[in-house]
Amino acid sequence: MTHGVFRVPTPENEPVRSYAPGSPERASLASTVASMSAETIEIPLIIGGEEVRTGNVVDVVMPHKHGHVIAKAHMGGAAEAQQAIDAAEAARGAWAGLPWEERAAVLLRAADLLVGPWRDRINASTMIGQSKTCHQAEIDAACEMADFFRFNAQYATQLYEEQPGSAPGLWNRLEHRPLDGFVLAITPFNFTSIAGNLCTAPALMGNTILWKPSTTALLSNWYTMKLLEAAGMPPGVINFVPGSGPAIGGVAIPDRRLGGVHFTGSTPTFQHIWKTVGENIQGYGQYPRLVGETGGKDFVFVHPTACGAREVAVALARGSFEFQGQKCSAASRAYVPKSMWPAVSEELTEIVGEMTMGDVADFSNFLGAVIDARSFNKLKEVIDRANAEANVDVIIGGTCDDSEGYFVSPTVAVVQDPKHDLMRTEFFGPLLTIYVYDDARVEETLELCATTSPYALTGAIFADDRYAVRQAVDALRYAAGNFYINDKPTGAVVGQQPFGGSRASGTNDKAGSILNLLRWVSPRTIKETFAPPTDWTYPFLGN
Repeated sequence: MTHGVFRVPTPENEPVRSYAPGSPERASLASTVASMSAETIEIPLIIGGEEVRTGNVVDVVMPHKHGHVIAKAHMGGAAEAQQAIDAAEAARGAWAGLPWEERAAVLLRAADLLVGPWRDRINASTMIGQSKTCHQAEIDAACEMADFFRFNAQYATQLYEEQPGSAPGLWNRLEHRPLDGFVLAITPFNFTSIAGNLCTAPALMGNTILWKPSTTALLSNWYTMKLLEAAGMPPGVINFVPGSGPAIGGVAIPDRRLGGVHFTGSTPTFQHIWKTVGENIQGYGQYPRLVGETGGKDFVFVHPTACGAREVAVALARGSFEFQGQKCSAASRAYVPKSMWPAVSEELTEIVGEMTMGDVADFSNFLGAVIDARSFNKLKEVIDRANAEANVDVIIGGTCDDSEGYFVSPTVAVVQDPKHDLMRTEFFGPLLTIYVYDDARVEETLELCATTSPYALTGAIFADDRYAVRQAVDALRYAAGNFYINDKPTGAVVGQQPFGGSRASGTNDKAGSILNLLRWVSPRTIKETFAPPTDWTYPFLGN
């Protein structure tokens, strides 16, 4: 037992390396990408600290070279899900009973290992397994994941320090217990850092985890699991169980010991989870916590007073096409005034025309491939339909090629109908739809922006006039959980812009803040009276 009031080192955002030509970090990462691309590793499950091989093996391929197999991954099923739940429950008592600073120390060590000797390994696996450029991998897999680990330790300190007042003669205390059951973490393909955070944030607060990673992000997620083990994560605290959603979730979600679900993925999947929990509500030992970040149809609204066409075009190009538009926060619809549209269109066409797309091992490429055949086919169908529609003008891109990799060109479509499906539905790819509005109809168009899509994740306003900014902030109050002024709607930084949205975009529990950690604890109030009363009467009873 340790004695002391501990504070973790003050966290700072991990600096982003540039990987500029000639830099030592570029040479080191390129070497790791080459060596990792030359091998095919085996990925087992990890349950209770032991590697489990099921024999049900799938190929893990490079999205930009889908004939290139980089791993053979074992898939779990119902039996392995049950085994993982049992392992998590077996580890729960010891992990929850460990002093909080010891749990925090595991994540702080993981952060330093990540940005030190593991940096190239995690970045390279994200590049080749998810088709991210070196820059996109760096800001995600290295910097943001390290930020999650470090800042969450700081937020845990703040949470534990918050205590109630006490009247004379007694002492009030508040403890934040772990949940009464295991946490199911279901993680997406698009951010390695989200995968790392969804399983470790609840673990930091004393919970044990069944982690179901995305099948299309298994390479980086496997190395993330090995990183946590190297940092001292005890066996059974986080159980790594790749497998299909129905196979793993079908066992884990109805289990009476379910304490919570930490989810990032599609809106329909999260709604199915919520429905399943509701159907099983009488069988749980506690009400499960449901935390989800789902889809987005994120907007950029350009006011006639916007700073300039170039600034708008850069924001649209970066916000829509970085990582092939496969970000929950990616700009996928924009509202541009007629007075600015010719200049914005010209600038945007020029910028996108300069973007190169291909193998992310070539550091000169701005875009890689979309994640898999399913995504490619969905996007191709949407783009082909847009190309054929009379009331849609595809002004940039509009081509798809899966002969070697799942490549979808950055595409810009202009619609005449502001409620066209291209302005409403999330397609999760490099597809930006623009509605050009009459300058005199700002208020009406703001209302369209606020109500056209069911989502409310991110959005941006470009305007110089302060009254216009205020008008947009008010009109779009519930249209985005992360709102940007004169900036693209992507790139939230841990400790600076807590991330999450509402409506069909999720529960808005703000990853990267103390608000998220609150969902993984169950507070208990303790009142201790030092001198208990000996007289049962009260003064009002006197004559």
